[in-house]
Amino acid sequence: MPRAIVCLLDSVGIGGAPDVAAYGDEGANTVGHIAEWAAAGKADRPGLRAGPLHVPNLDAMGLGAALKLSTGAVPPGLSEHPKGGRFGVGREISRGKDTPSGHWEIAGVPVPFEWGYFPRQQPAFPPDLVAEFCLLAGLPGILGDRHASGTAIIAELGEEHIRTGKPICYTSIDSVFQIAAHETHFGLERLYQVSRIAFDLTEKLRIGRVIARPFVGETADTFRRTGNRRDFAIAPPEPTLLDRNAQAGNQVFAIGKISDIYAGSGVTHKVKGTGIPQLLDRTLEAMEMADDRAFIMTNFVDFDSEYGHRRDVAGYAAALELFDSRLPELIAAMRHDDLLVLTADHGNDPTWPGTDHTREQVPILVFSPALLPGEIGIRPSFADIGESIAAWLGLGPGRHGKSFLQASGGVIR
Repeated sequence: MPRAIVCLLDSVGIGGAPDVAAYGDEGANTVGHIAEWAAAGKADRPGLRAGPLHVPNLDAMGLGAALKLSTGAVPPGLSEHPKGGRFGVGREISRGKDTPSGHWEIAGVPVPFEWGYFPRQQPAFPPDLVAEFCLLAGLPGILGDRHASGTAIIAELGEEHIRTGKPICYTSIDSVFQIAAHETHFGLERLYQVSRIAFDLTEKLRIGRVIARPFVGETADTFRRTGNRRDFAIAPPEPTLLDRNAQAGNQVFAIGKISDIYAGSGVTHKVKGTGIPQLLDRTLEAMEMADDRAFIMTNFVDFDSEYGHRRDVAGYAAALELFDSRLPELIAAMRHDDLLVLTADHGNDPTWPGTDHTREQVPILVFSPALLPGEIGIRPSFADIGESIAAWLGLGPGRHGKSFLQASGGVIR
């Protein structure tokens, strides 16, 4: 009986979406620019990586071909001739370029409303919101109160945070309220508690997520974020693929930050993991445990959080090569009728100005030993991914999207 595995390569975009100009991201191309920089030697870093981008397994699944379909060009080191599976391009119809928007639409539910955002000014948060937050959370005040990179603002304000007990609160172009606090000096559970309070206050503003960002260390030079991040997110407005599969009595494994993104809805097995190697290990473990018709979804956040937002081209290239090197393990662990989907939720071009996501199309790379190879074209909505997986698992059709695994005779195996 079939199962489905989705590896969400967070921020691995492949060129601007049709509405890219509205977001100020004309020319963004996450994978394409990484490949160009690597071929030119700009992404070399001694001890980490050197030379052209080397992702032969992703390329064999159709990464280069998807880039050609998306942008009209094949970046250096990639090929327009895949060796198996199906490839295509996904276009998002939800507004914005936020993590929840992309994930929900991939699971069959485009976002039907505009997210709330905080302005690019300082202070960024409404004074009455901050006052109520501090009162309800018992805080002496907050630090930050502006748009910022998470690692930079922790280095800047971490020592003051330890001295004063004031959490570091910041935002970005995304619909998010982030709270950074020290795991021991402030307390991890206390960070979660105040983040929940912030979520209750910001939900009415349609702020998509409040993110608890714990860190450790004692000085600006030693501060580092830990794997105990927690996202408090608005729930999807209607049942997603996760809900539909769980309601059918099947398992849903949510690995990494997936459960938080969907507010826990439809999740039967929540699995933690930090870093690409560990998340791959957890995915393989889930494949060993998963029953027939199980759905496994893993978010590989490091591409976005560690390399995209930090504009680290060499690190991003090395992360892609690391994932690629272990992709054969996933394929080897598949049953004959398992379906593997590799895709992304948005872009985050590390060569782009600023530290924000970029409005891009995404690759859709699909493989199963039981699936005929071919091109699936440019899909008008990420929801086509969710509907294709639903069809593979034998679920009824949802309200949005159309399966690319169906023909007149049904699902192509």
